[in-house]
Amino acid sequence: MNDPFATPPRDSRYRPVADHAHRYATTGGRDGHLWNGVPTLLLTTLGRRTGTARRTALIYGRRGPDYLVAASNLGSDHHPHWYRNLQHHPRARVQVLDHVFEVSARTADAGERPALWEQMTALWPAYADYQAATARTIAIVLLHPQHPAPHEHEARP
Repeated sequence: MNDPFATPPRDSRYRPVADHAHRYATTGGRDGHLWNGVPTLLLTTLGRRTGTARRTALIYGRRGPDYLVAASNLGSDHHPHWYRNLQHHPRARVQVLDHVFEVSARTADAGERPALWEQMTALWPAYADYQAATARTIAIVLLHPQHPAPHEHEARP
């Protein structure tokens, strides 16, 4: 079976995010893991129409072994492309520091979202502003590693 993540991913169309992702990937996270005082990871999804690997940098939190990311899209009325890709292909690849691993993604359900939302807005308060700017509910996505992460102790914010 072919590995859909074997080819180099396309970075975000938004130049600052693309530059961040490139620096992060080429330095094993030494340049980019911490961004404006918060931890970030690289998320590579598969395009829902093309199957092309696409990479972006995202702020993350933790809940147990899971990595948490907010599909904020800066408060846009539309979900970010990476989130729509995950809805179609929930298998993804994550890089935290120099550790790259596969994850399965799922959206937090209505019962668990409030606590996770509070955790993410404590980490990055602007998420509350983004939510106020849109009528859609900003999704919280749980990225569950498919195998234990050997550097897990290093990846905690």
